[in-house]
Amino acid sequence: MGARLARDTGDSVFLGEMRRLHREQALLPQFHRFTVPQFHSSTVPQFHSSTVPQFQSSHSFWNCQPPRAGPALTARPELSKKVARGCYTARHFVLQASPVTTIATAFNTLPLSAAMLANLESLGYAQMTPIQAQSLPVILKGMDLIAQAKTGSGKTAAFGIGLLNPINPRFFGCQALVMCPTRELADQVAKEIRRLARAEDNIKVLTLCGGVSFGPQIASLEHGAHIIVGTPGRIQQHLRKGSLVLDGLNTLILDEADRMLDMGFYDAIEDIIQQTPERRQTLLFSATYPVGIKQLSSKFMRNPQQVKAEAFHSDAQIEQRFYEISPEERMDAVVKVLAHFRPASCVAFCFTKQQVQETVDHLTSKGISAVGLHGDLEQRDRDQVLAMFANRSTSVLVATDVAARGLDIDALDMVINVELARDSEIHIHRVGRTGRAGEKGIAISLVAPSEAHRAQAIEQLQKSPLSWDQLDNLKSQGGGPLLPAMSTLCIGAGRKDKVRPGDILGALTGEAGIPGTQVGKIAIFDFQAYVAVERGIAKQALQRLNDGKIKGRSLRVRIL
Repeated sequence: MGARLARDTGDSVFLGEMRRLHREQALLPQFHRFTVPQFHSSTVPQFHSSTVPQFQSSHSFWNCQPPRAGPALTARPELSKKVARGCYTARHFVLQASPVTTIATAFNTLPLSAAMLANLESLGYAQMTPIQAQSLPVILKGMDLIAQAKTGSGKTAAFGIGLLNPINPRFFGCQALVMCPTRELADQVAKEIRRLARAEDNIKVLTLCGGVSFGPQIASLEHGAHIIVGTPGRIQQHLRKGSLVLDGLNTLILDEADRMLDMGFYDAIEDIIQQTPERRQTLLFSATYPVGIKQLSSKFMRNPQQVKAEAFHSDAQIEQRFYEISPEERMDAVVKVLAHFRPASCVAFCFTKQQVQETVDHLTSKGISAVGLHGDLEQRDRDQVLAMFANRSTSVLVATDVAARGLDIDALDMVINVELARDSEIHIHRVGRTGRAGEKGIAISLVAPSEAHRAQAIEQLQKSPLSWDQLDNLKSQGGGPLLPAMSTLCIGAGRKDKVRPGDILGALTGEAGIPGTQVGKIAIFDFQAYVAVERGIAKQALQRLNDGKIKGRSLRVRIL
């Protein structure tokens, strides 16, 4: 290859100089082809040995990738220097070698027990996601951490694996505390930690959230728990009652900290942290990095390390479209979008509970199955709404950003921004809920003239032009009302009544005579249970369950 030179009208790299530097260190680099970035001012990329970036540009050149254990390449700008005869440039970069640590992605590179590694393999954890690869080495060293990561990035497993590492199974006091903005997210996090803890000895995980009575929670605390997952309000109440003591706490985690601050939990979080040992480890995970996060970290964290990773999904899987509308046609525009695309599942994002209710009412009046989710719903109503959306017995979930936080949705065909988010990061977070697990997704944004500056901010953040379309191009695809294939039956008994999924399935397929293939998801809460059945047999299933018994008892059943 010799001193092969890459030529560009603005930027050049002299590879002969780079090879000379490598020879001085007795290293023979391997050549790989990729594209040259357009360097601007002081922005200089760091080329790491295990992760060579794929830059997008029309100018490609040959570059060297060091061996796995070799040095990093750092581009050093030198202005207005002629590097070879016949080559001219305003700027060029000489790549210098400097030692770095390769970022490994295999879990067996971490100091984890053999039992934990075997459990991770059984759970299907093959390689670490970017946020796990960046944060776990820091967490396992006992250092404080601020991690900026979005939903879908694998952050729960990152702090879950980390907090389990120092747990002492023989001490039944609270050793790790995870605070979440909503009960739904707390339940989701607790479930994942329990899965990760299967390899450990008798690790007890307890959820403390509002919306349920104190009695059972206090009884569980009296028996002891190694890990507490809950919402700030209920955790604070237990601390005041003396039913929860944090003297033995090793690890404190704030999950989706930005949402907790949005919900007004700053004072509660501050009060809780002040009742924990000073020598604890504090881990803060947040999708965005507002001022409140900086205040928390400066006040309660010790020299925190900072990492940032994008959501673990490909933007290529998501098709974004923007439609300019007038404020008066916003509701009809939502109907038009749904009639054209006919998604099986869709989340429509609104700002306020009033806008949520207006959207639900308008969609329902047009024959579209829709339910609303906002912060003022009672816990039982929230459970019902989430169960219906999860089991596909309603097509559209209309929600505020805060209320939708922590939703565990397997697959989502579409996201509609009924109104553009006021924060560009929140827009990215909304859109990232679709197009996961290798599936395609569509994100539709309705933009009134007064929101044009928000669209411009999104364009700047994404570093690519937005795709605009005309609302008139959307034509109804026919097929009648947008109704889901399933219906939900609500049963007046739950976990506290010892009702299990098998009891409900047995009652439907046995005494009721319903084929198992026509029964969908079953969700059991403390005092209610929900089961999805095919819409065509819903009334038949309702009648037979009301006439029969579940677990030897006659229970009230109704269609939602």
